[in-house]
Amino acid sequence: MTERKKKSTDINVLAVSIVQAATKEPESPKKPVKEKNPAAVALGHLGGLKGGKARAEKLSAKKRKAIAPKAAKARWSKKQPTKSSY
Repeated sequence: MTERKKKSTDINVLAVSIVQAATKEPESPKKPVKEKNPAAVALGHLGGLKGGKARAEKLSAKKRKAIAPKAAKARWSKKQPTKSSY
């Protein structure tokens, strides 16, 4: 035996299904899935692997020290979860 879908008791859902059946509207069209270019993905991955290290090597000690407080402030300014929210 095949199982039947349970019909909704909501009047609005019923009305929509009746209108769709009467006008034979197709369901919302699904967007085609875009495939990514594998070469571009590999290049992006490569750049991500060496990005931080390469930037750190280029920066002088003075500039790194100027950036560090700003980074720390950004990290600590994020809202921390409280124990009561668990």
